[in-house]
Amino acid sequence: AGDPDQVLGLLSFLLELGAEPTHILCTSGDAEFEQAAYDVLHASPYGVHATVWTGKDAWHLRSLVLTEPVDLIIGPSHLKGLAREADVPLVRFGFPVFDRHHLHRYPIVGYAGALNLLTWIVNTVLDELDRKAPDYA
Repeated sequence: AGDPDQVLGLLSFLLELGAEPTHILCTSGDAEFEQAAYDVLHASPYGVHATVWTGKDAWHLRSLVLTEPVDLIIGPSHLKGLAREADVPLVRFGFPVFDRHHLHRYPIVGYAGALNLLTWIVNTVLDELDRKAPDYA
């Protein structure tokens, strides 16, 4: 979920990593954005099953995630409640991110931004694996 320009860049980045997006939500997206998103998705074997939603809000995303579960949510801090309810980890991205300290100091564009985003995604997945791992101690 996020702004059109950020969503398109993030979508392309995730597909290059081999991620399989499921629900792409862009409240302020229009028909041009929707077509651009589908063009990016259909250019990759990992994007063929994704659905793009424009003009919808977080409540709609909640319905989607609870009926068609996902492994990871990427979006702003407003999605924290949904992530908790669905028991899915959240990678904070976009605007606003108000529940993390000093993230404005970390770029999300360019080479440094790609490394930051990759680090956040991988560490979120590792945190989730740790959280769900059995305690052997």
